[in-house]
Amino acid sequence: MKICSLIGLGLVAGTGMLQATNWPSWRGPHQDGTTPETRFPLSWNRDQNIKWRTPLPEAGNSSPIVWGDLVFVTQALGDGQQRTLMAFDRQTGRLKWQKGVTYEAKDPRHQTNPHCAASPVTDGERVVASFASAGVVAYDFAGEVLWKADLGKQVHGWGQGSSPVIHGDQVIVYHGPGEFSTLYALNKKTGTVRWSVPLKEVHPPERWDGFAGKNDGMIATFSTPLVIRAGDRDEIILPVVNQLKAFAADSGKLQWFVDGINPLIYSSPTLGQDTLVMFGGFFGTAVFIKPGGSGDRTGERLFFERRLKKHTIGSPIIKDGYIYQSSTDGFGQCFELATGNLVWEERLPSTGASGQTWTSMVRSGEHLFVVNQSGDTIILRAAPKYEVIATNPVGEPSNSTLALSKGEIFLRTQAALYCIADPKVTAAVTP
Repeated sequence: MKICSLIGLGLVAGTGMLQATNWPSWRGPHQDGTTPETRFPLSWNRDQNIKWRTPLPEAGNSSPIVWGDLVFVTQALGDGQQRTLMAFDRQTGRLKWQKGVTYEAKDPRHQTNPHCAASPVTDGERVVASFASAGVVAYDFAGEVLWKADLGKQVHGWGQGSSPVIHGDQVIVYHGPGEFSTLYALNKKTGTVRWSVPLKEVHPPERWDGFAGKNDGMIATFSTPLVIRAGDRDEIILPVVNQLKAFAADSGKLQWFVDGINPLIYSSPTLGQDTLVMFGGFFGTAVFIKPGGSGDRTGERLFFERRLKKHTIGSPIIKDGYIYQSSTDGFGQCFELATGNLVWEERLPSTGASGQTWTSMVRSGEHLFVVNQSGDTIILRAAPKYEVIATNPVGEPSNSTLALSKGEIFLRTQAALYCIADPKVTAAVTP
């Protein structure tokens, strides 16, 4: 397979003046990993197209969000004894403020998953961060605490990773995984609980996914809830252990469920072309289904079963009848939306020791961006024919998903926060 590299050429995506957008949450303004902007740098390295690099105090897996002139990142200190939100000036990378909570208890976590793995979310007035057992906190843009919600202990041997979601006047929080897993809706102005739904994690009668025979007791979902419009109602889509479920956004009432998801799940659901796509983790299943409906919809799945041959952490991108996905072991994949059939599967390039990727792809126009654990950002063509556009290294490990805003790319590594920008691009983007 011929790989086309544009490093050093300074090429950019798209032409013409374009309106800039914010990146207010993990996976962007529509929770689907896409931005309407189409002009971003396609080539960079430590010496090229780096607007700024700001060191971070400890490693972390959460992803940055962007609103206006601020970039926000959650950050643990002292192995979770301090759980903080950091705000940076997007023009200079200077830290404007860092606020958080003290938590002296010892929550377990996987060694590769530092505390504060959940990304923050903002509506332009408040920024909300989920600190797991240490609570959910809302700050204004000056760093002042607006409210704090204590949702109790959240304990799992591998830690947490689900990010909060703002929908209307509510903050949707999946407080899990673990014994006390619960879906909450909080008043976004006060933090008071509007409704809550306990989500008891039930072990399957038979373990058939990639963990069978290894650690059959390990069950969890680390997914971020997805809010969609289905007919005349808003639904919260969340995979739980063994099932994909839909809850009414205004009450938490269960609307429908689908069996077939395996009991250990990392990725989050995506809606595109009137189809919900969900990939189970650890060689589990893929479930495709139309939104809406009621009750047990297992028989309405578009495909009775699609067992995956790859382990999946990242969430999918849907475009023009195809699904794009990156597997944990460093392969890019393309599936046909109408059939679920695999169109291509190729090992992604890597300049460092690890080509694995825990991140989710993001899309701008015809370009897919995905970060591997060596800190390379691989850019692919969003097309049913595999094509690598560029491989852009920064030489620092990363498990975080990119944020795209106003022609600039924001990358969190285990050591620093980057703003990647090409002056030719940003000059063509209107504020």
